[in-house]
Amino acid sequence: MNPIIDIHELSKKYKGADMFSVDPITFSVYKGEIFGLLEPTSGSFEIDGKTYAGQSREIKQSIGVVPQEYALYPTLSAVENLRYFGSMYGLRGKDLNEKIAENIEILGLTKFASKRIETYSGGMKRRINLIAGILHNPKVLFLDEPTVGVDVHSKNVIIEYLKEINRLGTTIVYTSHHMAEAEDFCTRIAIVDRGRIFAQGKPEDLIDTVPHARNLEDVFLSLTGKALRDA
Repeated sequence: MNPIIDIHELSKKYKGADMFSVDPITFSVYKGEIFGLLEPTSGSFEIDGKTYAGQSREIKQSIGVVPQEYALYPTLSAVENLRYFGSMYGLRGKDLNEKIAENIEILGLTKFASKRIETYSGGMKRRINLIAGILHNPKVLFLDEPTVGVDVHSKNVIIEYLKEINRLGTTIVYTSHHMAEAEDFCTRIAIVDRGRIFAQGKPEDLIDTVPHARNLEDVFLSLTGKALRDA
């Protein structure tokens, strides 16, 4: 099976930094997986057989990105925000309005759709933030901490929603510090610390490789150590 995402010797070093945030890493993500990046300083990558260097426009049209920080306009309503972001992907008219209404209903926000984002709770903003990234039905969806700072009910709705769009064919690349959530949600995982990949595989297989490990958190600490990461 050919990978839908192919990463080769990818690295990231911020301007002025002494160390790489991401050491050269290589891995692949296959269609239909839920997996766990940054514009590289060096290296190359392909998405659905397309290289960023030569086909960046096509790649951008085929992916969705949901950042950790809310990418929403606070003085606009949910519907106004989603119409704006949908139009950026070429969606218009009835098709766009139907997609907005459908997704808002699934995520339990219909009665709040005309209210300004600045009046929303954190969990409600997180759900609208998610819809903005998937309106165009991307082949690949990149998620950065999609449930951070939300209540248990919002978290459950978000995870079930993501599982459904994955079931319908969207490949998901997901980054998180929540080990239990990743263990339950992801079909395959890469354990990354200090910019290096320490291990990758199915959650249950990774747990089996570490003696006495009860869960993914035990695996992570065994592979990366227990020292604080403040420095």
